[in-house]
Amino acid sequence: MNNYLLSITFLAINWSNVIIATLVVAAIGLIIGIMLGIAALKLDFAVDTRELEVRELLPGVNCGACGYAGCDALAKAIAQEEAPSDACPVANSATHKLIADLMGQVVEEREPQLAYVNCAGTCEKAKDKYEYHGLLDCKAAMLVPGEGHKSCSFGCLGFGSCVNVCAFDAIHIIDGIALVDEEKCTACGMCVAECPKDLIELVPKRSEYFVTCISTAKGKDVRTVCSAGCIGCRLCVKACEYDAIDFNNNLAKIDYDKCVNCGECAKVCPVKVIKIVTA
Repeated sequence: MNNYLLSITFLAINWSNVIIATLVVAAIGLIIGIMLGIAALKLDFAVDTRELEVRELLPGVNCGACGYAGCDALAKAIAQEEAPSDACPVANSATHKLIADLMGQVVEEREPQLAYVNCAGTCEKAKDKYEYHGLLDCKAAMLVPGEGHKSCSFGCLGFGSCVNVCAFDAIHIIDGIALVDEEKCTACGMCVAECPKDLIELVPKRSEYFVTCISTAKGKDVRTVCSAGCIGCRLCVKACEYDAIDFNNNLAKIDYDKCVNCGECAKVCPVKVIKIVTA
């Protein structure tokens, strides 16, 4: 009988402890919930819906070409009006306009562009000074004597620094030089900034003719190191009736604001440095 009474008393004590513990935990949870609610009201953690909407409109490739650490950071900057609506170089004009409308801003429509490599010095056409053995990176190769193995100090080194920074797989090394895939290029400008030879530039997408050389050496010296370089003959200048060929430092360069893609310059070029790339 005494053992039975002891068991009942023990169970009653255990259940009391459980109930007390439950009430204490519930009270603590209620207090924390109230405190968090008050903090939210005081600190105003409201989410800027514009940031989320801008982020949805951005391409989402996180290439960093805008100068921010990815699309999330750019969306935040645009929403806070720290960056313009057209800050993303990858997005097209239609996307820029949608973002501008969302932000209550106006942006000018940009002409579509693409990257172009101003060099045609392939393995067959451009001579080498020596055989390079080292890190397969253009910037690393520039550190060796003569700024690379190419006899032409202006030519593409072909080690693909530009390839490594392209987030769109739009540039590849083919036959010793970098070539841009027009279908994939977004004109983000990452390859332009990466090239240690300053060979790559952004040009209007409508353009069809390009001078595939940046050498300012004299014609004889150019021909000594590369069969695909501009020799400074000026025939293209004389052939262009639109005054669209600039000529400085022994080098012809197309003025894309004046060029009408007539192709007369390419017809008279004796070394075929001016080439048609698109049709």
